Amino acid sequence: MIDRSAYTDLVGRALAEDLGSAGDLTSDACVPEETQARAGVVARSDGVVAGLEVGAYVFESIDPASAFAALVTDGDRVSPGQAIATVGGLARSLLRAERTALNILGRMSGVATATTLFVSAVEGTGARISDTRKTMPGMRLLDKYAVLIGGGVNHRVGLFDAVLIKDNHIAAIGDIERAVNAARERVGPGITVEVEVETLVQLEAVLKTKADRVLLDNMDLETLRSAVEMTAGRLITEASGGVTLDNVRSIASTGVDIISVGWITHSAPQMDIALDFMT
Repeated sequence: MIDRSAYTDLVGRALAEDLGSAGDLTSDACVPEETQARAGVVARSDGVVAGLEVGAYVFESIDPASAFAALVTDGDRVSPGQAIATVGGLARSLLRAERTALNILGRMSGVATATTLFVSAVEGTGARISDTRKTMPGMRLLDKYAVLIGGGVNHRVGLFDAVLIKDNHIAAIGDIERAVNAARERVGPGITVEVEVETLVQLEAVLKTKADRVLLDNMDLETLRSAVEMTAGRLITEASGGVTLDNVRSIASTGVDIISVGWITHSAPQMDIALDFMT
């Protein structure tokens, strides 16, 4: 379940963007006001479904009397032509909600599907697939929920819930150890402190600190293996940069704990989902 507060404002803004001040000119002109309809929400491509409760909320926002019934659950894999839900109500209401509901369902299902591909690729290695902050603006919590549905794990939600000291932070302060010590003193022991490194020399510096995690950025496989050996379980290791379906299993074989993949949220193909009226 997703906390409704994660999407109510988003849905309101998306509907306002689509309807503007004049509403649905086409439906209002062509469809009699009292016309009732029933439609199927149908997958047009293979994929993993995510976001059904958000889709239902879109229809309910337009007309609380609309009846949305899910035929599958989030996390189910579906095939082309398979109905994932039905919705009934005033035809005009269904048409007003259609595009916004499908856009959100399609994106969330696309993210879940992409995540599943990476999770399957590293199965048996012990590595976990993580998201990043490279999400659609305004949809971060929905994107991250979809990653969980696809079998991945979430990185920090935003700048506010964990420390990640990156190259620009180190450049600004000039010293890794000083950056970590300052961060730990500021946030205390209850907040995760992670440091991005690009070399084994930088990793040596991190190992002298009270960091919790190290992000091994854009390292080749040999260097990644050496980094994991140097860390020897003292920190959680995360590999990042240039991760694809072609190389993710090789990266996982180095022994890293987590592999973060920005692609699953910033470039995942939208799952093709349609609304088909029943005659």
